[in-house]
Amino acid sequence: QVQLEESGGGLVQAGGSLRLSCTASGRTLSSETMGWFRQAPGKGREFVAVISWNNGNTYAANSTEGRFTISRDNAKNTVYLQMNSLKPEDTAVYHCAMKNFPGRGVLGLLSITQGADYWGQGTQVTVSS
Repeated sequence: QVQLEESGGGLVQAGGSLRLSCTASGRTLSSETMGWFRQAPGKGREFVAVISWNNGNTYAANSTEGRFTISRDNAKNTVYLQMNSLKPEDTAVYHCAMKNFPGRGVLGLLSITQGADYWGQGTQVTVSS
């Protein structure tokens, strides 16, 4: 059984940085995609970024404005989300997710936005003004 565990959330002032981690257990990753989503209070879940495990291709939502970077460490089965220049509107619970058999190309990379196979419990990020 695959489990995803996030860490690294917390309280930070506007303009600050945080790095979130998500470690996958129960499987050695190969062709999956892993992504980050967030959900702010009273709002729906929002896609943040995704990375392909086998080739490292990434895609980030326009809303991140180039401030967020997704990366992976194959040896640790871990995906990271580096968040810089944080704003109060970035406040949310951040979840990581995994997609099996995502397919090829950009559509494959983004298929996680249509449904993921596994989700983590989430980590709270709060940005104060």
